[in-house]
Amino acid sequence: MKELCMITGATSGIGKQTALEIAKRGYQTVIVGRNSEKCQLTVKEIIDITHNYALDFFVADLSSQQDIRKLVNDFKERYDHLDILVNNAGGFFLQRELSIDGIEMTFALNHLGYFLLTLLLIDVLKESEPSRIINVSSNSHMGKPINFEDIWGEKRYNSWNAYGQSKFANVLFTYELDRRLKGTGITVNALTPGFVATNIGRNNGFLSKIIMNIASLFANSVEDGAQTSVYLATSPEVKGVSGKYFVDKKAAPSDRATYDLETARRLWDLSVEITGVNYPLEKA
Repeated sequence: MKELCMITGATSGIGKQTALEIAKRGYQTVIVGRNSEKCQLTVKEIIDITHNYALDFFVADLSSQQDIRKLVNDFKERYDHLDILVNNAGGFFLQRELSIDGIEMTFALNHLGYFLLTLLLIDVLKESEPSRIINVSSNSHMGKPINFEDIWGEKRYNSWNAYGQSKFANVLFTYELDRRLKGTGITVNALTPGFVATNIGRNNGFLSKIIMNIASLFANSVEDGAQTSVYLATSPEVKGVSGKYFVDKKAAPSDRATYDLETARRLWDLSVEITGVNYPLEKA
C-alpha cells in the first residue's frame, strides 16, 4: 500500500509545489482546496508531470468548522489511513473579516483550521503509525505573541499582527500537540518556508496586489519554499523527530515565548472551547 499524504491549500503556491514534489516521489497524494475546478486542474497537472495516478482531492473552506468536519467525514469514507498531514492552507487579510463561524478570519483559517483538522484526523494517523504532521508556520511569528485580551482584533486590528499571531499559534500548537502525542508513533513539526512569492494576501484588493507584486521581486521561489515541507514529510533523516521548528531543513529556535507551557495550554484550552474537540494527554 502506498503511503498517503494530505496537503491543504494545495491548488497554488507552496502547497501545490509540495503536492507535486510528494507525488513525484510516488506517494498517494490527496490535495485540499476551496475551489473544485482548481482542484481538478491541479490534479490533472500533477498527473501529467509525474505520471503518478494516485491523486485525489477534496473541496473545503478551512475557515469553516462545518466544512472541516465534512472533509474529514468524506475522507474517512474513502480512506482508512493517513501517513502524512501537511497543514499548509492559510491567508492574510488586510481588513478585519469574520469567518462563517463569527471568528476573526486570520485566526480561524490559519490556526483553528490546523487545530480542528488535525485532531479530527488523529485516529487515522494512528492507524498509519509511524505517521507525520507538518505545520507550515512562518518567521513572521517572531515577536508576535498572542494577545489574549484582544485575540479577535475587535479593539484594534492590524493585519500584520494578526498574521504573525496566527503563525505564532501554529508553533505553540505544534509544541503542545507534541507533548500530548508522546508515546504514540505520530510526530509533529513546524516550519517556515521563508519569504516566498505566492498568492497569499492577493485577495485584499488592488493596492495589496501591487504591494505583493513588488515584494515578490525579493522573494524566494515556490520551489525553494516547499523544500522544508517536503523534507519533513518524506525524509528518513527526520523519522522519529518531533516537536521542532525547522528553517531550511534544519531544526532551529523559534521565538522564546513559544516555549512557554502556560501560554500553549491557554491557547489549547481556547481552541478546544471554540471547536469542541480535544486530544487528552497520553498516560506514561
